[in-house]
Formats: sequence, C-alpha cells, structure tokens
Amino acid sequence: MANLNKVMLIGNLTRDPELRYTPKGTAVADIGLAINRVWKDEQNQKQEETTFVDVTLWGRQAELAQQFLAKGNPVYIEGRLNLDTWDDKATGQKRSKLKVIGENLQFLSSSKGGGGGGGGAPSQGGNRQASQQRSGPPQGASAAPMDDFQEEDDIPF
Repeated sequence: MANLNKVMLIGNLTRDPELRYTPKGTAVADIGLAINRVWKDEQNQKQEETTFVDVTLWGRQAELAQQFLAKGNPVYIEGRLNLDTWDDKATGQKRSKLKVIGENLQFLSSSKGGGGGGGGAPSQGGNRQASQQRSGPPQGASAAPMDDFQEEDDIPF
C-alpha cells in the first residue's frame, strides 16, 4: 500500500522566527503559522476560524526565514507532518504534538505592500538554487515593481 505525507499551507507568521543551531552546526528555525478559513453558514452569515500550526525549518531555509521574515508576514510552506512525543517532566505523562516539518518555503508578498508577485526561497539542494543563495537575497524576499523585470534573451528551451 502506498503512503503519502504531504502538507501545503498558506498563512501568516504568528511570531518572529526563532533560530538556533544543533551541536553539529545545522540551523533550525521554529515558526508559528496562522491559517484563516472563511465560509458562509446555512443562514448566509460569514464564519471564520483560525488554525495555528507550528512549523520547523532546517538548514538554509531556517536561516532565510530568520533573516527575511517577521511576525505577520504571509508565507507558503510545503512539508510533512511529524508527531513529536515526550514525557512531561512535571506530570510524568506522555505528551505528543503534531507539527509540520517544512521542506519548501516561499515568501509571499503582502497585500498591503503592493508590487510584484511572490517568488520563493530556494528549496534544499539543486545547482540553480545554490547559485541563487550565493548571489544575494532569495527571490521573493521583497516584491519588486514589474518595471524592474528584465527578460533574458538566451532562454535554454
């Protein structure tokens, strides 16, 4: 039987990213995401609910999140669900929490800021992505006006 563990979320950060490093030097960032759902009930009244999700980012994506994101910023996260379990030191009970391990992070432009569309921070791996990381801020870190867009003449396809 096949298995699939894939999550795609768009929401706003509930707090600034919290960056730390493992003993081996790998960056880890924890972010909180608020995802809003709006619908109309049977009486045609607008209803709204907010779901709060904890997301953990690793490596370069964790560093980019800490560098370019702040509370309130909209982001797109692709990742997988992970169940953390531990023993509560105070009560001795087993505890668990479902969270998302982010595998791809994209910065989205805020509707307040106007300007161009989203882009994204590069995901883990890939030659093109590695060169983007060295050449400056990730695509989508700040929305540029459409006037600044220049098309390349030598498209490889």
